[in-house]
Amino acid sequence: FLEDCGMYFPEVKKHPDKYLQRCPESVKKWLKQLKSAGKILLLITSSHSDYCRLLCEHIIGNDFEEYFDIVITNALKPGFFSHTPNQRPFRTLENDEEQEALLSLDKPGWYSQGNAIQLYELLKKMTGKLDPKVVYFGDSMHSDIFPARHYSNWETVFILEELLGDKVTVPAETESEPLEKKGKYEGDQPQAPYFVSKQWGSFFMDRLPGLENAEETLVRTWSCKCISTYSTIAIPTLEAIADLPLDYRFTRFSSNGSATAGYYPSPPRALLPNEESVTMK
Repeated sequence: FLEDCGMYFPEVKKHPDKYLQRCPESVKKWLKQLKSAGKILLLITSSHSDYCRLLCEHIIGNDFEEYFDIVITNALKPGFFSHTPNQRPFRTLENDEEQEALLSLDKPGWYSQGNAIQLYELLKKMTGKLDPKVVYFGDSMHSDIFPARHYSNWETVFILEELLGDKVTVPAETESEPLEKKGKYEGDQPQAPYFVSKQWGSFFMDRLPGLENAEETLVRTWSCKCISTYSTIAIPTLEAIADLPLDYRFTRFSSNGSATAGYYPSPPRALLPNEESVTMK
């Protein structure tokens, strides 16, 4: 990014609108409400600080640092959660360049690399609590959700775009459409959910062929099992919860042993039929 080399970084710098979606106003309002309610907000990314700054200024605005108490870049997740302070110390930044390693994390600010152990000690100091509760939002099971739950025992919210599949619809004809589009769609018809891959099938369910004349067996995929095991809840986007009251009580995956309880606003359709007879894979 600093050297402006390669095909990716120069292109994003020149045409950010082509590649980046701006943060919805409802989400920005929600972040401000959380901070006003006394919550400590953290941004933890594996991107380097200069690239993070470009993204956040375009997505949130030039005042994006005001939304967060602590910003950690080049976090090198999932190692951020699994490594010790000696293995992965925090470093200060000067003009987006990493400086000396820190023996401890003493105050909020912008840092690079680091580890969840020292971060949690800082959160204890900032909250005055021996066991502050952390809710971590992420869109990667490998880098975010599993390590945050497994190593740090944080509450985890999995942002899972496959949940949007049930909501995809084909737009009806409008007068503004060109004539060549007329008749292409028959009203508002749901598309085949995009989480059902032609190559791999459903993201959530597998069909196992039966022996001889036996019927197929439906089983939850390994990915689906990971979602209910390591996520507190799963949502399609931050927008889906941004307008809810801050004290809204979500149903956790672990609340009643159901593998569908934690999906908000609703479970994927693939998991609903014959739920009690479906077995874990």
